[in-house]
Amino acid sequence: MGKDVMWLPTRDELVIQMLTAARVGPDDEVVDLGAGDGKIPIAAARQFGARAWGIEYNKDLAALAQRNAQRAGVADRVRIVHGDIFKEDFSKATVVTLYLLEELNAQLRPTILAMRPGTRVVSNTFSMGDWEPDQVIRVGTNTGYFWTVPAVVAGQWTLQGLDRRGPARLQLTQRHQRVGGTLAWGAQVQPVLGARMDGADLHFSFVNGDGQLQAAKLQVQGQTLNGELVGPYGMVEVQPEVVKVLGQRVGH
Repeated sequence: MGKDVMWLPTRDELVIQMLTAARVGPDDEVVDLGAGDGKIPIAAARQFGARAWGIEYNKDLAALAQRNAQRAGVADRVRIVHGDIFKEDFSKATVVTLYLLEELNAQLRPTILAMRPGTRVVSNTFSMGDWEPDQVIRVGTNTGYFWTVPAVVAGQWTLQGLDRRGPARLQLTQRHQRVGGTLAWGAQVQPVLGARMDGADLHFSFVNGDGQLQAAKLQVQGQTLNGELVGPYGMVEVQPEVVKVLGQRVGH
């Protein structure tokens, strides 16, 4: 982050709400891009039990943040790096927090979208352009945004187990977590309904061979899909038995 970026502290209430929206817990590694005085990494460790680190371009602020972590009694779980957010490797983090200008968010977006599907992202004040947030967080006049990094599912898949009609062809288009497409059994083609990504999980509904609405939840595992049929809109209790669904990306 360059020297021309002004640092402003994040309100305590918003910090807590952002970390709560990201479901931060003891198993998480939180990285704060532009750590400032260390408020967010310290809160992630002290109130949520996470391991956390921050990247701060300003050397004096980075030193202050590390001292603040020591004063807060969380120096064993918080470290602040004096570095450049565009050069440091934070790919193993499970949660990313930001308070950066929208132009910087836009520059970071490809790196964040390339992180492991399911990585949670929260930003104070500034959005990610046309990557729509999963949740908008409001605390008084302050606003935060929450996203989940989606797996890439765009393209063609073959699915086994969806329906008694046999293997299906699934063609998907994707814009971040928004997904659309079609299902086909031979010449019978229908749109997928309510399709969306939640990290590595693909959710959609379709009309089965009996004319009934059926839902599926499939996990993306590289070039394969693995999941099961569920009741409409996630109502598992109306599905009498577990029906496994397997998929393979065409061309792999």
